[in-house]
Amino acid sequence: MLRNAVVETDTDKPQEPELLEVVTSTTDGVTVVSAAGEIDHGSAGHLVRALDVSGLGERPRVIVDMAGVTFIDSSGINVLLAAHRDLTAADGWLRLANASAYVLRTLQIVGIDTLVPCCGSVREALTA
Repeated sequence: MLRNAVVETDTDKPQEPELLEVVTSTTDGVTVVSAAGEIDHGSAGHLVRALDVSGLGERPRVIVDMAGVTFIDSSGINVLLAAHRDLTAADGWLRLANASAYVLRTLQIVGIDTLVPCCGSVREALTA
């Protein structure tokens, strides 16, 4: 006799959203914001706080190191666009570095790469 059985697998469970970790440092007088995880509606606030122009001094120069970013959605795109606008208005700049092929393709599709330099490394971004 067969009985109905419910088998629970990992794919049956909702995936926990990947948290975004943001670490800020300074290299050669430039603020480097290293992000790791997913940049989406639920996590974008962490990046917004790290890119707040009011805490970055005069003529703020910022590189977002995206080496650990696994996903970016429209919320993350909007954060980067707002940061570019605010940094440019403060006579500073924003550069992106180390984006994976997947994330870089997303940035290219929406055209961020035409506004914000996308560099292969932090060192390259420092000298661009």
